[in-house]
Amino acid sequence: MTDIHGQGRRRGGRRSGVMLVPILLMFGCVRVGASSGRHGKESQAQIVAHLRARIRHVFVIYQENRSFDFYFGDYPGADNLTTAEARQHGFRQWDPLGHTWVTPFFLETPDVGDPNHSRPSLIAKSDDGRMDRFVAAEELGLKQHGRSAQYAHQMGLLTMAFEDCHTVPFLWFYAHHFALYDHIFEGMYGPSTPGNIDLIAAQTGQTQWARNPNQAVAPDDKGVGEPIVNDHNPPWGPYANGRVPRHPALDQTYATVLLTLLGKKATLAKRDNAGVKQDITELAKLDRRAIPWGWYQQGFGNGQGNYHPGYVPHHNAPQYFGYIRLNAPIWSGVHGLSDFTRVIQQRRLPPRSVDFIKGGQGNPFGWKPANPSPWVQAHYSGDDDHPASSDSQIAESFVAHYVNLIAHSPYWPSSVIIIFWDDPGGFYDHVPPPQFERCPDGHPCGDGPRIPLILISPYAKSGAIVSAPGDHASFAKFLDVLFGLPPLASLPDEKPYLPEGPRDANPRLTNLLGGFDPARLAGRRPPIPASAAEIPDAIVDHFPPAMTCRQTGVMPVRVPGAATHPPAGFNPRPRNRPSHRAQAQVGRKRRSGRR
Repeated sequence: MTDIHGQGRRRGGRRSGVMLVPILLMFGCVRVGASSGRHGKESQAQIVAHLRARIRHVFVIYQENRSFDFYFGDYPGADNLTTAEARQHGFRQWDPLGHTWVTPFFLETPDVGDPNHSRPSLIAKSDDGRMDRFVAAEELGLKQHGRSAQYAHQMGLLTMAFEDCHTVPFLWFYAHHFALYDHIFEGMYGPSTPGNIDLIAAQTGQTQWARNPNQAVAPDDKGVGEPIVNDHNPPWGPYANGRVPRHPALDQTYATVLLTLLGKKATLAKRDNAGVKQDITELAKLDRRAIPWGWYQQGFGNGQGNYHPGYVPHHNAPQYFGYIRLNAPIWSGVHGLSDFTRVIQQRRLPPRSVDFIKGGQGNPFGWKPANPSPWVQAHYSGDDDHPASSDSQIAESFVAHYVNLIAHSPYWPSSVIIIFWDDPGGFYDHVPPPQFERCPDGHPCGDGPRIPLILISPYAKSGAIVSAPGDHASFAKFLDVLFGLPPLASLPDEKPYLPEGPRDANPRLTNLLGGFDPARLAGRRPPIPASAAEIPDAIVDHFPPAMTCRQTGVMPVRVPGAATHPPAGFNPRPRNRPSHRAQAQVGRKRRSGRR
């Protein structure tokens, strides 16, 4: 058994100031290796049958903007920064403003700036799979937009930073004791909104683009159009702080798993259903019982009208679909974050369910960053892991809070918790993404760079690295398998437009079953107890985390050639100041009366 206790020393010599409460684990020293994907004695059909008998509740904790290498670049056994592949794909990158070469460097700072993660920037950074222009594309892009050389240089360097268990030990704890996937990619090159929509639709509007070519997004990816590749707000409220958008995204009119989960109750989508009318008819014929879903997002429902402080509407995927938003019985599945806690504590989940947990700006727990800087205290209290507004330690405590809530509940024995990220945030990752269909700009729609995925369940493999390739559409594939849903790609309103459309029938993508232990599903090995997933509140509520790398059960590997300290001139939180030239232009506009 392994106890988590004592006062371990952190990298750099700092010590935690809180005594750790023991957590009793059933694991000893678990070797972390690549999952072969072979299932031993059970056939695929038997594994699926056992999965359906065991798992009835699916929870998704959906975080923001981190690449796999950013959090797990020195994680042992994974496809990490020590590999030959990394040496071949951007490990050493030219810094055009600093006139030097930059390699990945360790960063023990949970509060960082927000690198450019727009579609054009991510495409430029990936450099057709060479993954070698993260620094250059960041710097030159900012310079072209009038930012100062200092700011552009600091942001460029930031793209090569990585954190590990010294900064986010809870994430490493879960990765080590459950299953970590190291070949999951964002499904669409782009920022947060495409990632959120892709999670529930296995596309971001390729069907709608093929069906209505006149709705194609402009080649510069800046306007509204299909597929969605940017962060335009949804066409209907609520919005944050009364900010009604001038140019909202188009109504999304293709199927999602939120529709297929409704089964025969899909007929509740009576308004704005033209794009899914045949799908609804098909789902009604199948005569399947509905599996309730809930989307729980921070800030939603906390205000009146369009005034919802802390709410990020472009992260709320259901809000983009008129057949969800405009039909009250379906839209009733969207809730504020606090409602999730009440549902779990009052044991009000239905017999089977799918629930999404989404943070936002600020946090409801009163948590403050460890850094006493007034600037950090004022700007980094977010809990959804989005750089420039969220502290990564507060964000992992957010994850731990809800993992604990589920582990403490009667739902643990029948649950799977999937920790997902929506996009890589513009941070370096060395693995070239697979390429799928072309978008209107002539570049592949996806996949974009790698993101982390952690699967937690009583029936998970312990300490496994799952290397089967997948992307956001893998979640839809998993729900299709678990609940016997018709794949979105098989539905009559989507199928005629393939391969432009949902990817949940794509054989190149994993259905996530590789993270489950067939022996546990079959009952030949005991399930993992809830205690193995629990991190005591005294640790979760403390900043910096009162947990050391050694107490996670796994230690980082040394990355040859990586820097142990940030490069000269680096600032993890660059201040967004315009260049002297841009300031002069603003001054001339003000003097001439132009705005």
